[in-house]
Amino acid sequence: MGFGDLKSVAGLRVLNDFLADKSYIEGYVPSQADIAVFEALSGAPSADLFHALRWYNHIKSYEKQKSSLPGVKKPLGKYGPVDIDDTTACVGAAAAAADEDEDDDDIDLFGSDEEEESEAAKKLREERLAQYESKKSKKPALIAKSSILLDVKPWDDETDMAKLEECVRSIQMDGLVWGGSKLVPVGYGIKKLQIQCVVEDDKVGTDVLEEKITAFEDYVQSMDVAAFNKI
Repeated sequence: MGFGDLKSVAGLRVLNDFLADKSYIEGYVPSQADIAVFEALSGAPSADLFHALRWYNHIKSYEKQKSSLPGVKKPLGKYGPVDIDDTTACVGAAAAAADEDEDDDDIDLFGSDEEEESEAAKKLREERLAQYESKKSKKPALIAKSSILLDVKPWDDETDMAKLEECVRSIQMDGLVWGGSKLVPVGYGIKKLQIQCVVEDDKVGTDVLEEKITAFEDYVQSMDVAAFNKI
């Protein structure tokens, strides 16, 4: 498993294809798997790799709380497509070794063998990436969508819940469709708004929804994701 070399354009293309129908590297919420892959990148993917760029910007928003995200970091070779090997660490180690060799005046008697092995590994990686790209090109493009159930909590029992729901539904975005809703008692006469929506993953994220909903601060105390399912 892996993405090839995540510091190369080819590796980023594999990551972009992998995220075409996924919001996260593993599961349905941000986790240490996302942080492990995020930290392996040299920077933000280019705009044409929009699935990878959407994921990168979303995970970047968790920078301050990344240590508290669920899961345990694993080697990069534990994530990604099963038919691609991870070479990010290998490429990085090779670059470091090359820099060290430039500063070393000693004669490396085994340099030719290492160079031949490196060329063989590079050729194998390129062949596998080409096979993977060929497979992906034959698959029809899918629009990744998710069904999200949101809990929107008011300040107190005097909050106008009809007005609160009106404010939430007033949020209109490309790739966002509001569904059914209901009021759920939470105690002391207070009720929360539970509302369903369907989003296109590469256009609408939960962080954007939270920012827009909590902006109605006269009515909304907080917003939580009660359920998140891929469609």
